[in-house]
Amino acid sequence: MTFAHVMEHVAQAFEVLGVLVLALGTVWSFVVAGLTWQRSRQRERAYSLLREALGGVLLLGLEILVAADLVRTIAVAPTVSNVLILGLIVLIRTFLSFSLEIEISGVPPWRKTTATGSSVIRNAAQKAREASRDSDLS
Repeated sequence: MTFAHVMEHVAQAFEVLGVLVLALGTVWSFVVAGLTWQRSRQRERAYSLLREALGGVLLLGLEILVAADLVRTIAVAPTVSNVLILGLIVLIRTFLSFSLEIEISGVPPWRKTTATGSSVIRNAAQKAREASRDSDLS
């Protein structure tokens, strides 16, 4: 097995991981938002949590898929054409990431300290726990 074949499998593993993050994270986002709405009966809070959690999942999935593209282009087929295509893909995904970040938080990523998908997901989970505690106290 050659280095290129191994790296192709590594890139495929990143792609599978990215798709799993997107699929499972989407389900998780809806479950957390549903539980928040059920416990707190605050639609706006549950909706806000859903948007934030789903946005974080999308950001994290995009980051993982960019890693797959980087591995494939740099290690498997580093032609000028592939590098240009990778550059275009990274530009599009970066624009999408910035757009999602601004949509979620209302602040451009360079103006805040937490701009990764995992940190947004962590913050959403923390808000869900707080909502659950608030509803338990009432």
